[in-house]
Amino acid sequence: MRMSGVLRLLAVIFAVVTTWLFIREYINFNMKTLRLPRWMGSAHKNSSQLVKTKCGLSKSCQDNFFAFKIVSGAANVVGPTMCFEDQMIMSPVKNNVGRGLNIVLVDGTTGVVLKQKCFDMYSGDASLLAKFLKEISEQMLVLVASYDDPGTKMNKEIRELFSNLGSTHVMQLGFRDSWVFLGAQNFKSKSPFEQFLKNDPETNKYDGWPELLELEGCVPRKI
Repeated sequence: MRMSGVLRLLAVIFAVVTTWLFIREYINFNMKTLRLPRWMGSAHKNSSQLVKTKCGLSKSCQDNFFAFKIVSGAANVVGPTMCFEDQMIMSPVKNNVGRGLNIVLVDGTTGVVLKQKCFDMYSGDASLLAKFLKEISEQMLVLVASYDDPGTKMNKEIRELFSNLGSTHVMQLGFRDSWVFLGAQNFKSKSPFEQFLKNDPETNKYDGWPELLELEGCVPRKI
């Protein structure tokens, strides 16, 4: 009985040790051969390399350049937004946007926001906008975003004032068009920072309005 008991004990110990060795070798094998799917490894790598950019731009701006993003309004429902150097200047959340043209003036050297104002271009006084544009100095940058209707009150004088700031599309801006623009008095030619979309029932994304526009980029500091 004693011998049989010892044999049974040895058999149990042998089984336990054998099982443990098998499990250890199996785990080591799987740990060595286990690999993350390529897309998961790539995502992990990319997430570790993400860099926050000013105004959420797709890439950072170089030194002596200002980052900006301008988004026009969507129909007459969602107002426009304007960001400059990571500062949200105008937006529906800030409750400082309005129907027509929303305009921000920035010091082109320091990046300091000087003025922000909206002009009702459907039933407002267009002479107020003309007066505002005439006071823009050569040191300023001008950011513009449309909302709802930017064109009903547009006249020849205002078109020429915007054209002098570098706009190409202001000459055809009309009822419920979408328009975003950044300009200045001393652009050597026309501004490269402008987008325009005509109000066309055949192509409009919304019922009576074209799609909103987004404009982002890096504008050189005035030195």
